[in-house]
Amino acid sequence: MNAALILCISIVVLFAAYLLYGGWLAKQWGIDPSRPTPAHELQDDMDYVPAKAPVLLGHHFSSIAGAGPINGPIQAAVFGWVPVLLWVIIGGIFFGGVHDFGALFASIRHKGQSIGEVIGDSMGKTAKRLFIVFGYLTLLLVVAAFASIVANTFGTTTQAGVLREGAALEANLSTAMISMLFIVLAMVFGFLVYRKNVGVVPATIIGIAGIVLIVFVGLNFHPIALNYNVWMWVLGAYILIASVTPVWILLQPRDYLSSFLLYFMIIVSIVGVIGTAVNGSGTSLAIPAFGLAEAKGNGLFTTGSLFPALFITIACGAISGFHSLVSSGTTAKQITNEKDARLIGYGSMLIECIVAVLSLCAVSYVWADAVGTASEGGKLVSAFASPTAVFATGISNMLGSFTNDGVRSVMYQMLVLAVSVFCLTSLDTATRLARYMFQEFWLKPGETVEDAKGFKKVLVNPYVATIITVVLGIALGMTGYSKIWPLFGAANQLLAALGLIAVCAWLGQIGKNNKMFFIPMCFMLVVTICSLCQTIMAKLSAGGSDIWNYIQAGIAVLLVILAVILAVIAFRTLKEQKEKA
Repeated sequence: MNAALILCISIVVLFAAYLLYGGWLAKQWGIDPSRPTPAHELQDDMDYVPAKAPVLLGHHFSSIAGAGPINGPIQAAVFGWVPVLLWVIIGGIFFGGVHDFGALFASIRHKGQSIGEVIGDSMGKTAKRLFIVFGYLTLLLVVAAFASIVANTFGTTTQAGVLREGAALEANLSTAMISMLFIVLAMVFGFLVYRKNVGVVPATIIGIAGIVLIVFVGLNFHPIALNYNVWMWVLGAYILIASVTPVWILLQPRDYLSSFLLYFMIIVSIVGVIGTAVNGSGTSLAIPAFGLAEAKGNGLFTTGSLFPALFITIACGAISGFHSLVSSGTTAKQITNEKDARLIGYGSMLIECIVAVLSLCAVSYVWADAVGTASEGGKLVSAFASPTAVFATGISNMLGSFTNDGVRSVMYQMLVLAVSVFCLTSLDTATRLARYMFQEFWLKPGETVEDAKGFKKVLVNPYVATIITVVLGIALGMTGYSKIWPLFGAANQLLAALGLIAVCAWLGQIGKNNKMFFIPMCFMLVVTICSLCQTIMAKLSAGGSDIWNYIQAGIAVLLVILAVILAVIAFRTLKEQKEKA
């Protein structure tokens, strides 16, 4: 199958879905452009700050993207390009887009509060608290994982203490320098737009010129050389400050500017795919249409059966529970007009689908190296250490096939940099979201931080909530989060199922059409429960002297119980709504 043709058809289908299905959803739910949003009603110049649609789109897109739409499709490519492509397109349009758009809309109508508050409104206090605890613990995993990823990308050593040398060391030092300069650039952008009233267009031109400059500086001057552990402490201090800093100073401008790196990544990737089709060097997808069992376990691809592994592995490119936390966390507090919710919520998800399709094309171009060769033990060993390396190599090699080695080398570094920037973006967004959820847990329905009294007054203090979150997240990242991380995929998709349930129940409560949620939420519940049950059996079978096998099995059991309890409450609520209708 022609890769360029698949990409073009996918883009057309996704754009049509945005116009048609996205427009239909907005009408069914009652999007009201004349209704004031929380950003205006509760504006505090801290968390609630109105943002222009392009700026907020940049924040939202950068926050939800991370490395997800790149890692998932590449790791799942072992199941064949047909299942991957179908899940990305169908999942993005009818699952992920509905989930993200719905979560954003529901949060806007709940004063910009989290999905936990939406659940509390329609399903009761117990369901709200269960969801918030689960969401908070999931976010701690995100903080731990992304802090570790960024520290590994910046550090002179790996997490295991192995010293980097040569090109690998230079790449890390350059990425760290550029990322630090990027933070300064974002603060300058925010000052120009929000304090000097410079228009978004001229400020954007200045910002893009600044990006070019800092990339040039970072590639040629990078004196900051810190090891993994030091970077973990530095990142902890950074997210501690960033998550309590007014959003206009850093969050909005940094994410907006970083989105241009992602747009750049998308554009050059599309050029690469189409260019190789034109010159004939990469016309067809080298990936088998359905499955390649012998490549599983080569260190790159996911393991397990197509169901449920495919739907757990590909999250951000199709549907991801983390998105609902971003939609109902930072984004809902900044949206200027309800009409922008379709572009930001639904549109961002579909753009992620395009990134996922591009990732599929990238791994196809280097498929032989990705599958690898047999080791002495007879197992296939991939030539790549990570999906990011696969993506950057695949796209840069495509571009190099019709340009030159200089372009290929520069594009490789730029693509790695783009992915690293988004990991840093997701890191401090996750910290801020965790702070919101920690605060909401202690508050009664309708109660604000200012209303809290006694010990709750201390716990809901933004600085206290953030310190607790950062200490737990960084400690987990430094002492063995990888032992728990294998459960994150199922936990994240369970979060998506709960997000779908929450919005479905709330729409039913206010008398709006919620039938588009029925199939997605039931499917995601079945997928996650099946995956968790497989994990439980596998860990108990492995058993032995490794205590972590039993800990992971125990956590999986708790997640299954949580899913069942919330599902029972939700379906009981939906049944009562139907009887009253």
